[in-house]
Amino acid sequence: MNKTELVSAIAAKAGLTKVDAKKAIDATIASITEALKAGDKVSLIGFGTFSVAKRAAREGINPRTQQKIKIAAKKQAKFKAGAELEAAL
Repeated sequence: MNKTELVSAIAAKAGLTKVDAKKAIDATIASITEALKAGDKVSLIGFGTFSVAKRAAREGINPRTQQKIKIAAKKQAKFKAGAELEAAL
């Protein structure tokens, strides 16, 4: 399912116009992104938790040349599914 299909599904289930559903999805994504940038966790009970994981710098190997390379430290978004979502699957 892509974003357009998600907008259509939410509009149909919530009785909203597609424009309003798209605004709601965009606002939700923006709010989750802002919270993660601030280092917060976003928990949606029954659905799951979004959080930020810190990955340490490490050494890797370039598969083409077999030379060792340094991979910089970075932050990465994580999602852990909630119990209700896992049970539904």
